[in-house]
Amino acid sequence: MEKEILELEDVTVRFAGDSGDGMQLTGSQFSDTTALAGNDLSTLPDYPAEIRAPSGTVYGVSGFQLHFGRNEVYSPGDRPDMLVAMNPAAIKKNLSELKPGAIIIANSDTFDSKNLKLAKYESNPLEDNSLKGYSVFPVPISSLTKKALEGTSLSPKDIERSKNFFALGLMYWLYNRPVEPTLKWIQSKFKKTPQYADANEKALLAGYNFGENTEIFTTRFHVSPAKLPKGIYRSISGNEATALGLLAASVKSGLPLFLGSYPITPATEILQYLSIYKNFGVKTFQAEDEIAGITSAIGAAYAGSLAITTTSGPGLALKTEAIGLAIMTELPLVIIDVQRGGPSTGLPTKTEQADLLQAVYGRNGEAPIPVLAASTPSDCFNMAIEASRIAIKYMTPVILLTDGYIANGSEPWKVPRFNEIQNIPVKFTTEKEGFAPYKRDENLSRPWVKLGTAGLEHRIGGLEKANITGNVSYDPDNHDLMIKLRDQKVKNVVNDIPALVVDGDQSGELLVLGWGGTYGAITEAVIKARKNGYKVSQAHLKYLNPMPKNTEEVLKKFKKILIPEINLGQLAKIIRSEFLVRPEQLNIVRGLPFRVSDIEDKIIAILGGK
Repeated sequence: MEKEILELEDVTVRFAGDSGDGMQLTGSQFSDTTALAGNDLSTLPDYPAEIRAPSGTVYGVSGFQLHFGRNEVYSPGDRPDMLVAMNPAAIKKNLSELKPGAIIIANSDTFDSKNLKLAKYESNPLEDNSLKGYSVFPVPISSLTKKALEGTSLSPKDIERSKNFFALGLMYWLYNRPVEPTLKWIQSKFKKTPQYADANEKALLAGYNFGENTEIFTTRFHVSPAKLPKGIYRSISGNEATALGLLAASVKSGLPLFLGSYPITPATEILQYLSIYKNFGVKTFQAEDEIAGITSAIGAAYAGSLAITTTSGPGLALKTEAIGLAIMTELPLVIIDVQRGGPSTGLPTKTEQADLLQAVYGRNGEAPIPVLAASTPSDCFNMAIEASRIAIKYMTPVILLTDGYIANGSEPWKVPRFNEIQNIPVKFTTEKEGFAPYKRDENLSRPWVKLGTAGLEHRIGGLEKANITGNVSYDPDNHDLMIKLRDQKVKNVVNDIPALVVDGDQSGELLVLGWGGTYGAITEAVIKARKNGYKVSQAHLKYLNPMPKNTEEVLKKFKKILIPEINLGQLAKIIRSEFLVRPEQLNIVRGLPFRVSDIEDKIIAILGGK
């Protein structure tokens, strides 16, 4: 029977199942193929917070959400249009998130008494009418996969593990996606184990053919390619973009790159990505703890490298004293903080924006430091370069904030040409005449002397420095002077950063001000509010300390300021104290990105709508 093809403007799909069901792989392959098909997209991987959560439980559900469309996409979507559920727990966890009337494709083989009990269902939701209002399609994915792989040499366990490729093939058929890119990927991934390559190919094609031949699906969906600016695109995650940005900064500065880090979720992938670029002279050091990671990087900076350390919130707390050492010694260092849910161990695999105050203020003594924040996965590339540039120019450590959502999420990235990336000037002092370790240039930056330069030996360490000479000093007036010099040096960064840009009316009733990974949700909310007739403007801060010169001027042009944050109001607190502006706040700390609808509803409420 010929199937109807329904044209869609955009769609949000969520894959969900146990950690061992391969939902992250399924989602990433669907995303890559969707990018190749020309759609704009944004993804949200959602991992269980527990390393070995009990199989079949709600706590063990792993999810991957994808929002793609024929127009520009800014967020991974709010409520999914479709859920692919590999077990009852996947429905249990995600049902409240679905749109009314959403499509649910459920692996009916897993809805047995054991799995229903683990998911705390008293009866089978596929049979008890509790899913009324949704379009439910029970598909025996496990048994169909087993049938497709009859006669292979795989064990029953390995056959079961191939079911995610069956589900992927079915989704390719439903959304009119090509299977060839994944077939090519399978051959590359499993070239050393041809039996697995053969099995996964068969499962993928079986899923696709099931959609084509079954009578239960009467409709297929099509999303036309997006009209993106011409160029070479690839799908990129925030952590990969950060790694490539640091690598680009190394090449553009001519400095060898050194990364000293201790593995911590969700920042570990930056270390892993950079470790493969030894051909660019990259040195990666997996340290025994957070303190060793940052102090090794400080040593590398002293020796003349582009020095990096990566971490998340708990690790940033452990690095605090060493950050103070880098501030005292005035050496360039880039500290990447991929924020996660806290406090303490908190929610390791979930996202949050709660490290802003720690980044800006969280050190003993007066220890100012520039703080930047990336806004999207691909923006991590640009901001990693920018953090490196500022660190080198101003001889200071710099903190770059990303978060779990943009670190693990992905989007199409227009690959820049090499000559489009600005060079980063580096000047090592080599002249003995007139040299003094803390003699400053017009930016108040001290000289950078490469370790071992003859005749330019000087004292280094965490004790207060005498102005100019760098000798240890306990003089009260000198301490007051050095405190103010280091503070002014960081304030001088404001002369080297772009102005805050307002999207929309340059003055008016409401400005939505954001920072970090809230950019996508805010942008979509503002677009939707404008379509409904509301006048609302938007600005997004990437430079948080110091803020752009025109920040106060922008804020004072609007009657009301709304700041959505995945914390309890940390940027709002800084805005109040710095500019005496009392913003409206929207604070939801769920370990997940904002829903677009939450921000849109708040905009409408502030502007007096319903």
